[in-house]
Amino acid sequence: MKSKNSKRLDSIKAAHQTERTRSSARMEDYLEIISELVELKGYATTLDISRYMNVSAPSVTKMLQRLDEGGFLEYEKYHGINLTAKGSQIAEGIRQNHGILLEFFEILGVGYDTANQDTEGIEHHLNPKTIRQLRKFITFLKANPKIIENFKNL
Repeated sequence: MKSKNSKRLDSIKAAHQTERTRSSARMEDYLEIISELVELKGYATTLDISRYMNVSAPSVTKMLQRLDEGGFLEYEKYHGINLTAKGSQIAEGIRQNHGILLEFFEILGVGYDTANQDTEGIEHHLNPKTIRQLRKFITFLKANPKIIENFKNL
């Protein structure tokens, strides 16, 4: 039988072998920001993305080229940036995950700013099954407000 430490090491190894690597999480961040900018302003520019991602414009250009090659967006240097259906679907999925996690953390009573910061830290790394269970749990809690009230009074 494996020890607790050995199981923990195995889970760390498995987490780093999944396709949701740091690189794909970064790509998802770009898609999410592009989607938000397009919704807010009607378009996204390299400069806008650079400001929100806190990276240089050449770094943004490099990532936009990768996302374009992956079929997530249509990008032409010095022109507008448009998400493809594939890119929009991923951005929408991240937005939904964000909303679920944000709501869960707010129910925990950590406050909006902390909830939002924590959500940004983990939204790309959760298994879809975990997100589904969190959604069900939030629905259960909201249907039973006494539980939330009792929790907040602890």
